[in-house]
Amino acid sequence: MMPQLPCRGCRGMCCGPVPVTGSDLKRIRRYVRAMPSGDRDKLKDQLRFFGTCIFFDQDEDKCGIHPARPDICRAFGLHDNLVCFKQPDAATGPSWSSTEPAAGVLSADYQWRDFA
Repeated sequence: MMPQLPCRGCRGMCCGPVPVTGSDLKRIRRYVRAMPSGDRDKLKDQLRFFGTCIFFDQDEDKCGIHPARPDICRAFGLHDNLVCFKQPDAATGPSWSSTEPAAGVLSADYQWRDFA
């Protein structure tokens, strides 16, 4: 069983910059396009800390696309090169690296307009 990370209370501190792969982008686009427009607009229009992922839900203090989050976010906190400062003991896996090259970085190379 995987440990449950304490992802609330950080206000997105660990959520950026977020490198994404082509597969991540496809998964995120499908998810964002399927979101109810009100939910999508509410998430899109939030102010965030500089460098924080465009999909971090500042109002709810959590990932706004959690089911479709990038692979690096799925690995975060569980590998020795992606340690969560609030629960470092959870990082028991070997160093993580993507099986696919990065296509860019959320908030820098990809903005909300790229997912509409």
